[in-house]
Amino acid sequence: MKPKQLPSLTCLLFMICCCLGGNILVLPEDCSHWVNMKVILRKLHSHNHSITVVRSSKSWYIQENPSIYSTITVNPIETEDVGADYFKMLIERSLELQKMSPFFRFIEQQKDIAKVLNVFHTGALQMVSVILEDAALVKLLREAKFDLLLTDPAFSAGVLLAKFLHLPMVYNVRWLNTGDAHMKIAPSPPSYVPMYNSLLHDQMNFLQRTENFMRYLFSILQERYVILPIYSELLKRHFPPGADLLKMLQSADIWLMRVDFVFEFPRPSMPNVVYIGGFQCQPAQGLPTELEEFMQSSGEHGVVIMSLGTVVGALPSAITDAIAAAFAKIPQKVLWRFHGERPSTLGNNTLLLEWFPQNDLLGHPKARALVTHGGSNGMYEAIYHGLPVLALPLLFDQFDNVLRMQVRGAARVLQVATLTSQEFLEALKDILENPLYRSSIRKLSALHRDQPLAPLEKATFWIEYVIRHKGAAHLCPEGINLPWYSYHSLDVLAFLLTLTVIALLTSIYVCKLLCCRTSIKKRKVE
Repeated sequence: MKPKQLPSLTCLLFMICCCLGGNILVLPEDCSHWVNMKVILRKLHSHNHSITVVRSSKSWYIQENPSIYSTITVNPIETEDVGADYFKMLIERSLELQKMSPFFRFIEQQKDIAKVLNVFHTGALQMVSVILEDAALVKLLREAKFDLLLTDPAFSAGVLLAKFLHLPMVYNVRWLNTGDAHMKIAPSPPSYVPMYNSLLHDQMNFLQRTENFMRYLFSILQERYVILPIYSELLKRHFPPGADLLKMLQSADIWLMRVDFVFEFPRPSMPNVVYIGGFQCQPAQGLPTELEEFMQSSGEHGVVIMSLGTVVGALPSAITDAIAAAFAKIPQKVLWRFHGERPSTLGNNTLLLEWFPQNDLLGHPKARALVTHGGSNGMYEAIYHGLPVLALPLLFDQFDNVLRMQVRGAARVLQVATLTSQEFLEALKDILENPLYRSSIRKLSALHRDQPLAPLEKATFWIEYVIRHKGAAHLCPEGINLPWYSYHSLDVLAFLLTLTVIALLTSIYVCKLLCCRTSIKKRKVE
């Protein structure tokens, strides 16, 4: 932070402390993670809470917004630029992996995951290091007397800041370190809980359980030998001896989990886990005039919506040409969120836009289907509005997301690396014409909406709960304080095994002794 920012920040924090609502510090993640975090911040602002967002000067989406929150901007020195070119490289690599055999794909995936974890966690390290090493900023943060820290712990900057400032901590979370955040707080048996990027569901045969167990072991190794060493020097420099990052990660008071079991597979949970899947969804609002005219011009056929999310603007040109050619052959109109060179095969029925209000479009009566990469925000919006999905997964959790929709009969999934125009056209027609997809997604929508309290209201209640009670330690399981061998009762098993061995050896010794005495008596008699 620049020195000239200190006077204005001092005034800002003084004003925050004088407000009647809660005083909330937020350290979010960028891109799609920020899209849903901002929904919660708007809701908190409407409840008169004062919100301060810590952001990087290199952030893509997290901008200053004084009408909702104030900002503290830091200037981390990143070791690797995580920009558009980096994500383009990841997509190219993903398409390459899709063409490999399952065994080699598994091996290469683990290498790639380790590299990606290193890049993003190193970025988080740089972010939190700049904050903790700025004595003036730390002093002001302490004097602000925040009630809690709200963070997305996909990477660890927010967690470390909360523990350094001794603040109650609330997570807006889905993924943490190497996989599903449940793995850090609740039992996660790999026999029926599919691991990140496994493309498995909860009903696995023996070979699938073997693969899932191997992924489980790799995730533990990656966390232990890739992630933890990144933060070791920072922990020594700024925290008491013996500080354990994994225990810090487990210590959040409330976990606002972006999960709804209408979508996710059932699994064990904990009392301080609150499920808010789909909280960003809301009834559709009116569209801008031009978009409304486009939607209405589609007539009875309706409109297909296509979006690849906040990070991916466009696929390789050969693939976009194949998709555009297929779109040109359907009677529906197409609204495509697109960046890059215009496809050469684009039809007159397709409109390209760099941005559009996706939630409002999916809830429009003329919307017929969503073509998407499979990000969780889009999946929940499709469920909320009851729109079938044609999925083109590319990165990260997208493969798991679309599998869950496919298993429930609400989506069809295509492999992007080998996609042809005819294959895409056939799948698109199937989604549009087969009533089973629409029936399945509408059933999911009805289940998702049938809740006693809306997900966003739940999120707000539990954040305010932590403010009112200065934490929620009574909901946190004692298991997070146990060493791993005690958590799994390995010390108990070792003790019982030792007793069994001692008892067995003693029995053998006594038997031998008795046998020897009997033998001696017989010889004396003879």
